[in-house]
Amino acid sequence: MAFDHIDRQILTLLQEDGRMTNVDLAERVGLTAPPCLRRVRALEDAGAIRGYHAELDPAALGYPITVFAMVSLRSQAEHDLAAFEEHVAAIPEIRECHMLNGEIDFILKIVAADLRSFQDILTTHLTPAPNVASVKTSLTIRTAKALPGIPVRMD
Repeated sequence: MAFDHIDRQILTLLQEDGRMTNVDLAERVGLTAPPCLRRVRALEDAGAIRGYHAELDPAALGYPITVFAMVSLRSQAEHDLAAFEEHVAAIPEIRECHMLNGEIDFILKIVAADLRSFQDILTTHLTPAPNVASVKTSLTIRTAKALPGIPVRMD
């Protein structure tokens, strides 16, 4: 789908505030409400907008610990990669799973209530998982930047 300037404005504004009303959105992009809503629905149907969510504070919800785990697998056969992805998808504290190229096969973002909870995730779910060769972890000290979404080019 080709995005024009108005589509890009809509994407930028909804990414900043997904709760914005269609009337407010239409006003900000210079449209009336019905054509703006049609554009939003078209962006959703095309998959450019995958969903809407609230950004939550992990610490406020009892998850003050964030750890990144670098996982190496013994085999990189597609069925082994898929099996690992299915395994981590079932662990709610694993919030992100990215396959990488190079020495490390996957990087995981894990949240935990405390270090003991993280150790439990590591020792009962990650290191004994089938095909896992090694897991290296790094505890987050602080987060300097964590922007949701992606930059939308206006060109």
